[in-house]
Amino acid sequence: MRSSEYVRPAWPADHHPSILWRGAAVSPPSLEEGYEACRAETRHWAKTYYLGSLLMPPRKRRAIWAIYVWCRRTDELVDAPDAAAMDPGRLHQRLNRWEERTRRLFAGEVEDAQDMALWDTLQRYPQDIAPYLEMIAGQRMDINLKRYRTFVELERYCYRVAGTVGLMSQAVMGLDAAFTSAPWSRCPDPTNCAVALGIASQLTNILRDVGEDRERGRIYIPQEELTRFNYTEAELMDGVVNERWRGLMRFQVQRARAWFRRSEAGIRWLCRDARWPVWTSLQLYQGILKVIEDNGYDVFSRRAYVPRLRKLLSLPICFSLAQSR
Repeated sequence: MRSSEYVRPAWPADHHPSILWRGAAVSPPSLEEGYEACRAETRHWAKTYYLGSLLMPPRKRRAIWAIYVWCRRTDELVDAPDAAAMDPGRLHQRLNRWEERTRRLFAGEVEDAQDMALWDTLQRYPQDIAPYLEMIAGQRMDINLKRYRTFVELERYCYRVAGTVGLMSQAVMGLDAAFTSAPWSRCPDPTNCAVALGIASQLTNILRDVGEDRERGRIYIPQEELTRFNYTEAELMDGVVNERWRGLMRFQVQRARAWFRRSEAGIRWLCRDARWPVWTSLQLYQGILKVIEDNGYDVFSRRAYVPRLRKLLSLPICFSLAQSR
């Protein structure tokens, strides 16, 4: 039997009979195998994100791992080492195939264990496909654009590759029963705050990864802001850290913090079991900005990361914040 053919095997007890298995093997993986694969991948690639997820109830944390893995897979289509040798046409074809596979997944056709976990997540926490397609569109921007003229252009990119993660996750987080049981006119909409947290996190990633991105020929800091601070692209490519660079980076850090502040207002609307992990993720990501400052804004030769002890010490503080309404 060819791997492209659909099969309907005898499903184990933890499977959904409505799924169409499209994988090469006749025997599909179990949901437990799917979620475990997502957990291991999240732990390996996103330590801060993983720590925050462990503060959630088991069902929600598994859903977050499944969403993260889909996002990482999407990102790797353009950023993986083998992608560097591909021409834009091949990369677009790669994304075309991934988009089609994602559409099939939303229709219940899965190809591997991680697909199985995400499909199950979508059944437990229904959501629209639009944010997933927007993220794929963001990866297309990474193929076509190596520079961003203004922050308006960069904000659109950040929304697509990270603000969408907020949209994907908000269905899992859920709203506090105090809001959902109130008259509909009083029920808050957390969407803008969820998007703001995603954008803030992406802006932080951009500042942390300036040195790595230049090796790919990418500069995400808007061109008009480089000009405003009289810092040249050539200096950035050479990794020059001077007062003009520090002034530019101070401005970037302050803006990222402003986006984090936008997101904070929505945390109190979330279910109680989601507030602590979201506060933790927010505080740890903001900690990266503090490390960038402590390193004298040298993001070329020093990678900014929050030490494990500092992460652990932040947990009780975030727990306290999560208890306030």
